[in-house]
Amino acid sequence: MTRDEFNIFCARMPQTSHVVQWGNADVWKIETKVFAICGWADGNDAFTFKVSDIAWEVLRDQPGIRPAPYLASRGMKWLQHFAHPGLPDADLRDHLMLSYLLVSDNISLKKRRALSLPTSLDALKEAVGA
Repeated sequence: MTRDEFNIFCARMPQTSHVVQWGNADVWKIETKVFAICGWADGNDAFTFKVSDIAWEVLRDQPGIRPAPYLASRGMKWLQHFAHPGLPDADLRDHLMLSYLLVSDNISLKKRRALSLPTSLDALKEAVGA
């Protein structure tokens, strides 16, 4: 996945916003909560996303994937796809959507309903056309 493909994909998710910060990183949010980041790692695009406890255990030591700098060091379960082989694009898109759902779970139910945020992976896939 390229940075442009990442940004196009994240933009398709409902109620998201995009800012460029932290040294030219593309940061995607729901409300004020970050769910995905694309920055640089040794001159390559690096994609950072929140993961479940199980995904953390399974993926964190895979080649091309590591605990996300700064976030994981603070005890948060965020991974960074930073090199090949990493994740195939389809799997990376799935993890970006799961990150979106994990982050949206931290928004109040009242606010989620007001924003019409999808509450399942199937609903989110339908919303993004995946």
